[in-house]
Amino acid sequence: MTKNTCIITGGAGFIGSHLAERLVDNSNVIIIDNLSSGNISNIRNLLNKSHASFLKHDLKNSSSKLIPVIKKAEIIFHLAANPEVRLGETNPEIHLQENILATFNLLEAIRKTKTRKTLVFTSTSTVYGDASKIPTPEDYAPLIPISTYGASKLACEALITSYAHTFNFRALILRLANIVGPRSNHGVIVDFLRKIAQNPRGLEILGDGKQEKSYMYIEDCINAIIHLTNDFLEDEHTVDIYNVGSIDRVSVKEIARIVAEEAGRPNIEFRFTGGILGGRGWKGDVKIMQLDIRKLLSTGWKPNYNSREAVRLAAKELTNEVS
Repeated sequence: MTKNTCIITGGAGFIGSHLAERLVDNSNVIIIDNLSSGNISNIRNLLNKSHASFLKHDLKNSSSKLIPVIKKAEIIFHLAANPEVRLGETNPEIHLQENILATFNLLEAIRKTKTRKTLVFTSTSTVYGDASKIPTPEDYAPLIPISTYGASKLACEALITSYAHTFNFRALILRLANIVGPRSNHGVIVDFLRKIAQNPRGLEILGDGKQEKSYMYIEDCINAIIHLTNDFLEDEHTVDIYNVGSIDRVSVKEIARIVAEEAGRPNIEFRFTGGILGGRGWKGDVKIMQLDIRKLLSTGWKPNYNSREAVRLAAKELTNEVS
């Protein structure tokens, strides 16, 4: 991807900062973030480069400030969102504001530029809900999310596809599995490491430990995003959707074992809460998730790591970051 100006919303966050690092050598990169969950330290080394700039802006606010910035860009990577699925149980408005309203304001800014853009949106496996078909393909239906996070991302997908068709721009939607790696500040690996640091003798595990999900290492995720974006720029689709994940899944109990080993506590006692609704960790927790990535594989790209390898790599690196 060369000679483009790219915008990355949420570019100071976990995935966004890794994407910015990859793009900055060949593209002009404008990073937009309100720093509510992102961290300026994630991108500080990039801001010394002539091809990178940072705009602190909250997408929940009016789109008017964004219009002159968006006019400069050919490609917009929209990663800004609140990714905490469990928050929906106690404060569903977070997902309405941070995900849906933020996306609407971005789309309005794109519309008002009156120039043709390419939008790449990072959606989520949770839009599928408790899918009856595992692995789950992109054309699975009906989509019945069981969390407000999944619902908010599905609403964003609908807004994006309608705006793309109505206002003459293109959109690539990427439904991500669980992405893990350095700089991650939430999720099961981070949770386990924090718990082990607080109590090295016993690890509480939400649910029955039999939850199984697909995990993808951050390097694979960024490679897939760039690969699919390049492919999309060469085709003629107005909207396209891809699952992005690994080829397998791993249980929560096995993740706990891997994390405990990497934290130097291989003999720690596991304490399962038992969970709710058939062993889930919380309301809205999809118990079994694996994406069908045959469409992604058909483009000639494949991940380097399976779920277990991704978890171990992430745990090894995050052990030094999380305390």
